[in-house]
Amino acid sequence: MKNQENSRNVWVFVEQEEGQIADVSLELIAKGADLAKTLGGEVWGVLCGYQIEPLAETIIHHGADRVLLADHAELELYRTLPYARVAIDLVRERQPYIFLIGATPIGRDLAPRIASATQAGLTADCTDLQIGEFDSKRDKQVYKDLLYQIRPAFGGNLIATIVNPHMHPQMATVREGVMRRIEPDTSRQGVIEPIEPAIEERDLAVKVLSRETREPSVNLKDAATIVAGGGGVVSEEEFELIEELAHVLGGEVGASRAAVDKGFVSREHQVGQTGTTVRPRLYIAAGISGAVQHRAGMDESSKIIAINTDPDAPIFEVAHYKIVGDLKEVIPLLIRAVREKAK
Repeated sequence: MKNQENSRNVWVFVEQEEGQIADVSLELIAKGADLAKTLGGEVWGVLCGYQIEPLAETIIHHGADRVLLADHAELELYRTLPYARVAIDLVRERQPYIFLIGATPIGRDLAPRIASATQAGLTADCTDLQIGEFDSKRDKQVYKDLLYQIRPAFGGNLIATIVNPHMHPQMATVREGVMRRIEPDTSRQGVIEPIEPAIEERDLAVKVLSRETREPSVNLKDAATIVAGGGGVVSEEEFELIEELAHVLGGEVGASRAAVDKGFVSREHQVGQTGTTVRPRLYIAAGISGAVQHRAGMDESSKIIAINTDPDAPIFEVAHYKIVGDLKEVIPLLIRAVREKAK
């Protein structure tokens, strides 16, 4: 075993599908680079697949110092056991300080297996990561340079900061969109290290017989304009106003959890801590009170217009333009103004 107990390296599992790197993985490479700089280490990408060597350069261009490349025919499609075998063996051999994985269906399947096999702590669905210290009253010791794993708890009613001073790597899955990815630097240099996976026959117990994929019907993360409705929308007719305004603006339809729970729109339209984190140029919040869970998913929008009958609604605290009024009256006026301007 290669002893690297003093390693301060931050690892990121780089998820890819059919040669396309998941956005969350590139976001985590950028965040991992920031954490590694604070720790005095490097950020490494762990890339698995088949005939995917060109992707390693892309990962380096996005901030990685080294890419551990496991290129093998049995890794062409994601299967739990072969992927877990590769990751677990690497963690045991190289002993990273931190290991970050996207909170995707694949990440949520893979991360617990790695954590269990390596007896590491794991925090799921983090929305922020920081480096800090922890004064343990029980141990009577101050632990420095720990990963603050920050995530919503108790249904999003509070924010919990979790630390793991005793077991390494410190592991976390992180939601897509909460970290900013950087623009690639094609001049950036790094190390691509091929890894020969030690896949065993028992790891191949599951075979992929057929595969079907479905493209999402909405892309909130990349939308330039989002019009979102919330609990203040009381009928399907009112939510149709939200959809019409989004249409005339060429934007996407968003929603708070309250609107989703009422059945006005599907969950893939949900913005917030339990939905999608967005940063559009324009975000219009109609009938959304602005609970902290929702604001955490949209408060970095470039311009925010809030429409609410309550002048003290929390959404007005982050809004650039505030309209106190009934959305049934306000939105038709906005639709008419946009259409007249387009003539």
